[in-house]
This record gives sequence, structure tokens and C-alpha cells, in this order.
Amino acid sequence: MSERVSGSEPRKLTDKELRQLIFASVAGNALEWYDFFLYGFVAALVLGQLFFPAGTDPLIGTLGAFAGFAMGFLARPLGGIVFAHIGDRYGRKGALVATLTIMGGATFLMGLLPTYAQIGIWAPILVVVLRVMQGIAAGGEWGGAVLLVTENAPEKCKGFYSSFGQVGLSAGFLLAAAAFYLVQRLPQEDFMSWGWRLPFLVSILIFGVGVYIRSKVPESREFQKSAAADNHHKMPLMEVIKRHPKEILIAMGLRVAENGGSYIFVAFSLAYGKYVGASGDTIMLALIFSFLIQLPILVGIGALSDRIGVWPLYMAGAVALILFAFPFFWLIDANSTTSIFIAFIGANTVCFSLMNAVQPKLFSSLFDTEVRYSGLALGHEVASVFSGGLSPLIATALLGAYAASWPISLYLVFLGSVTVLTLILVKVSQAKRAFGTTAPAE
Repeated sequence: MSERVSGSEPRKLTDKELRQLIFASVAGNALEWYDFFLYGFVAALVLGQLFFPAGTDPLIGTLGAFAGFAMGFLARPLGGIVFAHIGDRYGRKGALVATLTIMGGATFLMGLLPTYAQIGIWAPILVVVLRVMQGIAAGGEWGGAVLLVTENAPEKCKGFYSSFGQVGLSAGFLLAAAAFYLVQRLPQEDFMSWGWRLPFLVSILIFGVGVYIRSKVPESREFQKSAAADNHHKMPLMEVIKRHPKEILIAMGLRVAENGGSYIFVAFSLAYGKYVGASGDTIMLALIFSFLIQLPILVGIGALSDRIGVWPLYMAGAVALILFAFPFFWLIDANSTTSIFIAFIGANTVCFSLMNAVQPKLFSSLFDTEVRYSGLALGHEVASVFSGGLSPLIATALLGAYAASWPISLYLVFLGSVTVLTLILVKVSQAKRAFGTTAPAE
């Protein structure tokens, strides 16, 4: 690899340009994740009935739908590797336009799928194929969207600015939940026959808007500096594995509680609420409200991380997940509007936000610029297979086997404990490196 340094230094963005970049990041991320989250809602309430054989036990049908949900996560590392290679070699911007194109196309086609009654076994097969396409797109999305902001943000404000990318992710969920809630207002027969398709079909408009927005954003400053210095590798994936194996494992361990817990709180909770007879409307409204008030909180936590660091905030989120694992289901079981709202505010607004808001800053700091996209893709997306991808499936299987929530709560405790242990090991490692020289690094 040549170390020739070009004399050209990419200029810093003006405040106006940085605000435009943040808007583009939030909007693009929201539109991308709107598509991805829709499947979670439909899997919990619709797909099991329409895309699996008639007469199948409802819980078994839901298991099948969540198996398709998991397939999307299995595809995410592949998408992460492919688009990270493009992003590290040729730029973050082009990779992000491609991910949105794939996501938009797959989601639109999901709204056109014939049911099991119409085409038999091909119905669930096509669901899985399109879910895999969504997973490939999602695998390349997060890292690129994060880097466009963090690599352009001032060093002293990286936590604040990078948290806006996570606002986009939560906004995507909020849009998906709101769209699904609105179509549920239709008569049940209309909703099950064609109404559930509408949020998917709207994605064709989202695709056009998103591609336009992303085509206008500037390339990352740090990527441009790395490119000017010719600090590129032919195989960035192999290079990041060689140089940062420990950091990849750290990112994976940090991801387990946030990702695994959030998909139980978001996707599985709908199926659980239906199982215990809780109001589906109330659960959906509580989900929407918890994510709505989460938006400014994410930015506040990101700004706080610039003052006190990311470690204590991430630890607080992981510990909160462990402590809330049992009360979350008890509150849903109580089946009152107040208790259900408290359950989702505690889970999504508190536990999820504390970890999610600081994740971009923390993960980006683990890897060198020229292999950063690849490092984020491996750490973030491989972990998502075993945490977020499998957690609703495991939770549904546990509910079917024990007809109770306590095994699912223990599973949440396990997820949180993995991340707590990772954070402790990170702190010990930092202290050892710093012993007698400097204070532990962030």
C-alpha cells in the first residue's frame, strides 16, 4: 500500500452544510428502516395467517413468520461485507444509494406477494427471498449512514452529531408503526385481504425521495483524506480482520443487549400482547409514543456522551435492560393502558436509548478510517444475526414451550449480561494499557 500523501486537504463543512448533511442522514436512514421494520409488525400479526398453510396453529404460523424475520438478519452480514467493501474502496455515498435502492424494491414487491391460498408453498419462499434482499440492504445501511455523519462532525461534538443517525433509525420505526396502526383502522376483513399491503406499496415513493436526498449529500471528509493519502486496501475486509480482531469482537458483544432486547420489545411484544389478550391498539400506541419521545432523548444522550464519555451511558443501558426484563412482561400482563405505556417507555425510551444513542461514536472509534466501514459491518451485522435476528424466534419458541414469560425474561437477562461483561472487559483492558502512563481511553 502506498503512503503517498496528496497536498489536497478536504475542507471542513460549514454549519449550514453540516445541518444539511444531518437532515439527509436522518431522512435517508428513516426511510430505509421504515421498510425494514414493517416486516416485524406484519410477521407478528399477519404473515403467519396468510403465508402458511390453512389450519396451522397461530403460534406455529407466527414462528414461521419470525423464521423469515431471522433470515433477513442472516443476510445482513453479507450485505455489510459487500457494501462495506464499496464504501471503504470507493466512498460511503455510493454504497448508501445502492442499499436504499435494494431495500425500496424488495419492500414494494412484498406488498404485491400472493398468499399461500393463491400459490401454495411459493408464498413463504418468496417472503423469505424478499426478506433476504431487505437484509442485504440493511446490512450495508447502518455503517455507511453512521460514517457520513461521524466522519464529517467536529471531534468535540461527535456524540451529539452522530446520535442524529440513530434518530433516523427510530424515526423509521415510528413511521412504520404509524403506517401499520393506520391501516389497522380498516375493517378486519379489508385489513387482512389488502390493507396490510398499503404500507409496503408506499415504499416506492419513499425510494424516490430517499435516492434524491442521498445523491445530494457530500462525501465523508475523513474518507476523502484517506483517499488523498492513498490509504486504501484491495481487500478492506481481510485487513480489518487482521488489524482489529479484538475490536470486532467488542462491537459484537456490545451489540447483543441493544439489538436482541430491542427486537423482543418491538416485534415479539406484539405477538405476546395478542397471546395474553392485551389490546393490540394500546400496545401499538404505546410503541409509537415510546419512540416519539425517544427522538429528542437520543440527541440529549449523544450530547451528554461528549461530556462524560460513552462507557457509563452504555453500561447504564445494559444494566437497565437486565433490571427491566421481568417487569416489562408483568406490566403487559396487567393489561391496563397505563401499565402498557410504562412497559414500552421503560424498554424503548430508557434501556434502548442509553445504548443506541452512543453506539455510532463508540463503534466508529474502534477502527481506522480506511477499514472502518468493514469493521462496523462485521461487528454490527454479524452480531445482529445472533441477537436481533433470533430473539423474536427464540422468545416465541419459549412462549410456546412454557406458556409463560419468565423464560423470555431470563433470556433478556442473558443478553444484557453479555454486554455488561463486554463493557467490563473493555474497561479492564483500557486500564491495563493506561497503567502508569495515561488515563483509560474512551
